[in-house]
Amino acid sequence: MAPSKVLAGARVVLPAGIVTDGRVVVEGTRIAEISPEDSDRYPVPASADRGHPRRPGGTSLPDAETIDARGHWLVPGFVDIHNHGGGGASFSGTAEEALAAVRTHRLHGTTTVVASTVTGHLDVLARQAGLLSELAEQGDIAGIHFEGPFISPCRKGAHSEELLRDPDPAQVRKLIDAARGRAKMVTLATELPGGIDSVRLLAEQGVIAAIGHTDATYEQTVEAIDAGATVATHLFNAMPPLGHRAPGPVTALLEDERITVELIDDGTHLHPATLQLAFHHAGAARVAFITDAMDAAGIGDGRYMLGPLEVEVADGVARLVEGGTIAGSTLTLDRAFRRAVTVDRLPVADVVAALSANPAKLLGVYDRVGSLEPGKDADLVLLDEEFALKGVMRRGEWVVDPQLG
Repeated sequence: MAPSKVLAGARVVLPAGIVTDGRVVVEGTRIAEISPEDSDRYPVPASADRGHPRRPGGTSLPDAETIDARGHWLVPGFVDIHNHGGGGASFSGTAEEALAAVRTHRLHGTTTVVASTVTGHLDVLARQAGLLSELAEQGDIAGIHFEGPFISPCRKGAHSEELLRDPDPAQVRKLIDAARGRAKMVTLATELPGGIDSVRLLAEQGVIAAIGHTDATYEQTVEAIDAGATVATHLFNAMPPLGHRAPGPVTALLEDERITVELIDDGTHLHPATLQLAFHHAGAARVAFITDAMDAAGIGDGRYMLGPLEVEVADGVARLVEGGTIAGSTLTLDRAFRRAVTVDRLPVADVVAALSANPAKLLGVYDRVGSLEPGKDADLVLLDEEFALKGVMRRGEWVVDPQLG
């Protein structure tokens, strides 16, 4: 067995609070120990021997690989529930392309990712679901998110209008069955014919029904939530704006405690004041920061394809060549973290919840990932004092080696 790894001296963000001088022991693929367990009652002594870390009770770990992480933040690996690709590849292509996208986002701290598709012919999406389900079975992705084709032509965003269709429950079921138990989420315009029945079907199948790319009224959105919808797909984007006489879906999604709201914190999709309004109204426990990333994430400006549509990326912003509609993002979650703390001035613990714990709970994998706790997968992200990424560990192995000494 590989020697234990010990990260000592970092500010460790735990579910119960922040340890200012923590020590995390990794054995194999799991977190073995975290000390102190309670930052208020068990502060780590400044004189702690980092050269020869010890277990509680004095058991020495002389062969451990020890990293002095003083001056850094240690947080759980990020969990992205809405991601179309990166590194020049998408989740709508081959298995090799999907794995390239996964690797790109791991380099930016996303240790758990759900693969999102874009609108296409139903048979094509079913075949893609079969391919992606194999990657989910291998543990490369955490499941599949179908964004389209069951969305509103009025709020289609960067989806091909001629391929859109109403959410017929039989067709929704076809995609779910093609995913072989690996479907995690379907985005629907629930006001369309069949929408409410499809929400009920998804809820019965244990698949998240997400309200998005919708032209629904406030009342129609409430009906969908009561039927079992639990997520707002990129809140504010691709839905009617909040109005004083027509509160629309935004108000219904923000006010209901059963809904987790996705937010894209890239400085383009949402004005900072709008993001803060949503974050503070929903509360830290109901926000999931996502990337909605497309192929250009981790690469740069240029021409790309998003499904059948051509996209121009300029200054990091992706827009359709025809029409100029925003077409996903080039965001990575390490950038979202840094922006949320340094620009939006959100508390670090709240940002960690939105990037890790909340999406992990939604996916039903919080017993393994989403927080730093003994027994969980050793998925860790190390950030410097300026919240720049310095190290990424996934299941006990360095994806980005911090080389801090």
